[in-house]
Amino acid sequence: MSERDAEREGLPGPAPEDRPRPEGRRNSQGIRVDPEVEAEHPPRRTVISALVEHEPGVLARVSGLFSRRQFNIESLTVADTQNDDWARITVVVEEPDPGIDQVEKQLEKVVPVIHVRELEDDAVARELVVVKVDADRPHEVHAITEMYNGKTLDAGPRTITVELTGDEQKINDAIDAYRQFGIREIARTGQTALARGETKTAVVPDHLK
Repeated sequence: MSERDAEREGLPGPAPEDRPRPEGRRNSQGIRVDPEVEAEHPPRRTVISALVEHEPGVLARVSGLFSRRQFNIESLTVADTQNDDWARITVVVEEPDPGIDQVEKQLEKVVPVIHVRELEDDAVARELVVVKVDADRPHEVHAITEMYNGKTLDAGPRTITVELTGDEQKINDAIDAYRQFGIREIARTGQTALARGETKTAVVPDHLK
């Protein structure tokens, strides 16, 4: 009897090469990969709101985090809140669900961050845009501005600059309408948002209230 046969004689059950193996892909270490984790998730756009302590460098730290992680950021805004010690950062991201989860988790690790949450689809979101167009047809430009409840900020012989606020779709539609006049420049703020109704956009710990 060979040494290998002797080893088999001493171990109950089938030989290693005859034993059933669990189905599924394994990584280089031989660990089975969960198909749910490995599955591809389509990207989606969503709004994440972060309440942070208003201190120098917090925006640089947050934006640096996004840069290092290579998150697909559509827009980022930051401004004061009802409390002078706090600021609100609103981030629009387009990522698969695992990426969105990572955005929230990584933001929560930044020390000045008080609370992070993904806002629901019905959140109250607004954006401001300033558009400079050619002034060859001023009356038509004015008509478009009125149609979108905008405001003329500057009107000269060569250019007209207007301001509009609204949800993202309204802003996109208005910009498309102004293209017929010749757009020279556009400045958009990106979205800022709050949860609808009495739902709290941020939950503040008691010791910070």
